[in-house]
Amino acid sequence: MNSKTHLGHVARKRFGQNFLNDQRVIDDIVSAINPVDGENLIEIGPGLGALTEPVCEQVSHLTVVELDRDLAKRLTSHPFIQDKLTVVESDAMKFDFSTLASPDKPLRIFGNLPYNISTPLMFHLFEYTDCIQDMHFMLQKEVVNRLAASPGGKDYGKLSIMAQYYCQVIPVLHVPPHAFKPAPKVDSAVVRLVPHKSRPVEVAAPHFLQQVCAAAFNQRRKTLRNSLKDYISAEEIEALGINPGVRAETLSLEEYAKLANVIANRDSTEE
Repeated sequence: MNSKTHLGHVARKRFGQNFLNDQRVIDDIVSAINPVDGENLIEIGPGLGALTEPVCEQVSHLTVVELDRDLAKRLTSHPFIQDKLTVVESDAMKFDFSTLASPDKPLRIFGNLPYNISTPLMFHLFEYTDCIQDMHFMLQKEVVNRLAASPGGKDYGKLSIMAQYYCQVIPVLHVPPHAFKPAPKVDSAVVRLVPHKSRPVEVAAPHFLQQVCAAAFNQRRKTLRNSLKDYISAEEIEALGINPGVRAETLSLEEYAKLANVIANRDSTEE
């Protein structure tokens, strides 16, 4: 059972495929995930099974979500692990993950995510955090830096705020390019995302939080007075104890929550 065998599969650019093939790195990732038999384990984009195989050595059942028809077919006929797998042939970006969860079996999601979909996929998964125990993802190191960033830095942005609203973000492991075939031009990292049992700030409607962050960071060189003028006045910003003359990256999650709540409350009174 060798994770390194590519069995003739050519990595497809359109799926952003880079296959893990460094055994030590694979072992480290599986240790970080720490799969336990009986848990509701879901792998997104299993590819050639580099993580699927060693996880299946430790558990009796695993659900995988795979878009590539050839890879899904290979997994359903895999000589060692086919009996342990439920293969869902679907696009993870559109998939309803709540269909796999039950109250006593929250989801433990993991995967080596294609670089080209990792950020939008995160936003999709945040919608299901109420039924997720934790997530472990291999991502571009730059994306992990953005997930974990604090106010004030260049990595801090909409992804940082939304990720930290929904989850505790814990960078776990650095992964060099040579751990993959084909080797990507960037470093990767593994991150652990643990959904908060209760959110760190009160937000009336998360989509307003996302909206206000998008507006602020899409024009991050402008001051809030200018970038948010379609949503909230400088006077309203000031009334919250926030300086409308500062830029997007200086505000904390708590301050963005205050802005979002003003907009949400106004929206509900206008209805």
